[in-house]
Amino acid sequence: MRTIPVKVTYLQMFSRPGRNHEPSREEVRILRAEKPTIAFYRFLYDAVGRDWNWVDRKLMPDEELGRILRDDGVEVYVLYVRGVPAGYAELDRRVDDEVEIAYFGIMPEFIGRGLGRLLFHWAVDKAWSYGPKRVWLHTCELDHEAALPLYLKAGFEIFDERTTDQVVL
Repeated sequence: MRTIPVKVTYLQMFSRPGRNHEPSREEVRILRAEKPTIAFYRFLYDAVGRDWNWVDRKLMPDEELGRILRDDGVEVYVLYVRGVPAGYAELDRRVDDEVEIAYFGIMPEFIGRGLGRLLFHWAVDKAWSYGPKRVWLHTCELDHEAALPLYLKAGFEIFDERTTDQVVL
């Protein structure tokens, strides 16, 4: 394994954005995977993140990942298109008064259909449904080029930027 320097951008918002909900699509469902198995979670994580060098959860031991997934403050929501997993969002509510959109993404085969925007806005609305004082997330320069513009357009504001060493597999 080797590491490379990567710029990480942290974003936050302090109030629910005012926007009209996107129309629902009949072929799309978003379902909670309640306490998903490690194998299913790793499938989602790898399918969404392999092209963007997501490695943190790949390198995490099963025992540690299992503790996170079993925690009542962590929720995994899967986007299905005609019964096929197409992406997921993970909300982390383990810190009082805030929700982190810890992971979010669309599988490569479904990119370009507007599903990322749909799932992201849904995840932001779900995060605000818990009544936090803050919703936040982070992205890095290895993510899809549309990620940061989507977050900014949704009303998130940058509160920090750091360069960190990222493991590359």
